[in-house]
Amino acid sequence: MKLTPQQIEFFNREGWLFLPELFSQEEVDYLAREAVSIYDAGRPEVWREKSGAPRTAFAAHLYNEAFGVLGAHPRMIEPIEQIFGEKLYMHQFKINAKAAFTGDVWQWHQDYGTWKRDDGMPLPRAMNIAIFLDEVMPINGPLMLVPKSQHAGDLKASHDLETTSYPLWTLDEETVTRLVKEGGIVAPTGKAGGMLMFHGNLVHGSSGNITPYPRKIVYLTLNAVSNYIRTPTRPEYIAHRDFTPIQPVDDDALLRLARAPRQAAE
Repeated sequence: MKLTPQQIEFFNREGWLFLPELFSQEEVDYLAREAVSIYDAGRPEVWREKSGAPRTAFAAHLYNEAFGVLGAHPRMIEPIEQIFGEKLYMHQFKINAKAAFTGDVWQWHQDYGTWKRDDGMPLPRAMNIAIFLDEVMPINGPLMLVPKSQHAGDLKASHDLETTSYPLWTLDEETVTRLVKEGGIVAPTGKAGGMLMFHGNLVHGSSGNITPYPRKIVYLTLNAVSNYIRTPTRPEYIAHRDFTPIQPVDDDALLRLARAPRQAAE
């Protein structure tokens, strides 16, 4: 799968790109079921809101076959290799829950700030990929992006250890206000199966979810192999130390896996 020159131009200018329904309903239904089983398993990689609802599940690609296949899927790997011009490895893999009624906020931040400060990543040559496992609507806490804000570079941030259960390097209101005046705010929405990619320095955040509609999203951080982290301080299941280049699976690998139990029963 390759991006068009127009898509690459849009990404380089705006800092994000959304590809609707890149994965089929059958594929995402399978992944959504697997995500719920991970949240229910009580693994140490699952972090929870202060309410006890799941917030994020780290490193699912290492202990779940479905997410292992997703983490090497060519529909994600090939476009990012195209942009970076080199092979990739998995820096981080998480499934964010944003549970119905109790899903908490994600404050305004840049991801590269955390990768640099906490993991020792030299450059913002890592790409965020978000795969929608539920429909993302304007009402259930969609990700909000500040277009063009990646051009501001690595911004000054404060380590917020209090607002939510997840520590985050956050931006002050004055900085966010200035960048929003320049670029506005967009909140990509769409059906399950959509894929959002955005620059590591793009300012983003999301509000809480007080609706009955859950908003599960798989987030992968694909890092250029040459940009491997130098001084990680976080657990290995959060910031991976395996810099082996990802070898993409076949395009139908996830679909075949989703159908395997049914075919076995027949």
